[in-house]
Amino acid sequence: MTDLETFRAETRAWLEANCPAECRGPLENDEDRVWGGRNATFKTPAHRRWMEVMGERGWTAPEWPTEYGGGGLSREQAKVLASEMRRIDAQSPLSSFGIWMLGPALLQFGTEEQKTRFLPPIVRGEIRWCQGYSEPGAGSDLAGLQTRAEDRGDHWIVNGQKVWTSYADQADWIFCLVRTDPDAPKHLGISFVLFDMATPGVTTRPITLISGKSPFCETFFDNVRVEKENLVGTLNRGWDVAKALLAHERTMIGAMGDMGRPMGQVAVDSLGLDDSGRLDEPMLRAKIAELEIDVAAFRLSMERVGDQVKAKQVSPAIASMLKYYGSELNKRRHELAMAAGGSDALEWESDRSRGGTPAREWLRTKANSIEGGTSEVQLNILAKHLLQLPGA
Repeated sequence: MTDLETFRAETRAWLEANCPAECRGPLENDEDRVWGGRNATFKTPAHRRWMEVMGERGWTAPEWPTEYGGGGLSREQAKVLASEMRRIDAQSPLSSFGIWMLGPALLQFGTEEQKTRFLPPIVRGEIRWCQGYSEPGAGSDLAGLQTRAEDRGDHWIVNGQKVWTSYADQADWIFCLVRTDPDAPKHLGISFVLFDMATPGVTTRPITLISGKSPFCETFFDNVRVEKENLVGTLNRGWDVAKALLAHERTMIGAMGDMGRPMGQVAVDSLGLDDSGRLDEPMLRAKIAELEIDVAAFRLSMERVGDQVKAKQVSPAIASMLKYYGSELNKRRHELAMAAGGSDALEWESDRSRGGTPAREWLRTKANSIEGGTSEVQLNILAKHLLQLPGA
């Protein structure tokens, strides 16, 4: 056996022994995700155990270095782990902005003290993070942000407002862009800082969307003290950190295109099978087949880009491509789920529809083409940096 075959056999055996039955199968809705943090909630005790055993092994962040709590796996080993988890339909043990966004930025820009302080608790699911980027007057034009950090010697005093801060009302800490030099050009004079959401002066207010639910919040800072040791990267060069993190965020959003229950099974549950054992709706069957082919191709594209990133052979603009196409795939998936459900999919509140989950999640996908940078912005980036179109 090769080393990789040995690793697969050992991984398969470990997952079979340690992944609880309750943590196998598709998530029913977003509320079933495990986010960790100081006030973590779990659907069952098994979900807590699953997060803990995977965190102890470092497999919530399998490719991070072991000295920071990660699994220390090679790219090839991480692929094996992912495929073995898919084989048994294992749920992700931990959803985390710390893993998807902040962690990679800290590995690139953080001090050694910051890495050892924050990364292991992120891997173990002990800190839940939110992202302080967009402001009421600085969404797509993110560099126009006005939240200010006034220098007070050994700390800053932060005042301002963020908006569309996902899960701010449930997060423990925030990674936040603040203006530390108001006289510099707008892409300069920005710094990237971290602080506890329990710090005096931090308040949040949820924003309800058309779906009737929302992870989004308005976040307000009123004379919030931020220690200088929590500066990530170079003072007034936070835009460098912000751009790197946005690439990870857009890749994370793009990955939504390869998530959720197989659409064929969703449709069968709603419409049943015909006499030949096929989905009893030929037009819908064709559309589902087309989606599943596109999802499979997208999954392979994600793997290829991951390899290219590891080899430092990919343009940063590729993240915009993944974000755009993944968002479109996710919207198509939920459009088909609504079509498969017929009039029952429009039901809004009963136990039969799990509180209107299909309709609410369909409406929620309308934000996919806005969050993390609008689709129009992503297409502009692709036109300019990948296609190099004239006038772009």
